[in-house]
Amino acid sequence: MISKKIVLHFPQHLVDQPIVHRLGKDFQLSFNILKAYITPREEGVLVLEVDGEPRNYDKGLEYLAKSGVRVQPLAQDVVLRKEKCIHCGVCIPICPTGALRVTAVTGEVGLDKEKCIACELCVNVCPYRAMEIAF
Repeated sequence: MISKKIVLHFPQHLVDQPIVHRLGKDFQLSFNILKAYITPREEGVLVLEVDGEPRNYDKGLEYLAKSGVRVQPLAQDVVLRKEKCIHCGVCIPICPTGALRVTAVTGEVGLDKEKCIACELCVNVCPYRAMEIAF
């Protein structure tokens, strides 16, 4: 069993199609919608946590690609800009999953991309705009 967070980018012609439904029905994958930006007749972005057998997961991603949905790992969308960060730690207590932490040895803020759910709370509180999330 695997669990992965992915970002789905839907082109305009697929926004009103039951694409995600088929992941569960045809590929026995369970999913949790973490975030959705869907605009009918325009485009859509969906952040999912997907669980299932590795073989079914691979087949499900193949189906998405053939359908015209662009898939990328969530980790590609979350960025901590080290050149902007002064390691003030304002973002640490606001993170609901503990993905942001201070490294004990260096005192620097770090990001654990596996724990991050892209809730954007850190983006809103960072006074130096060091956190960026792009979909």
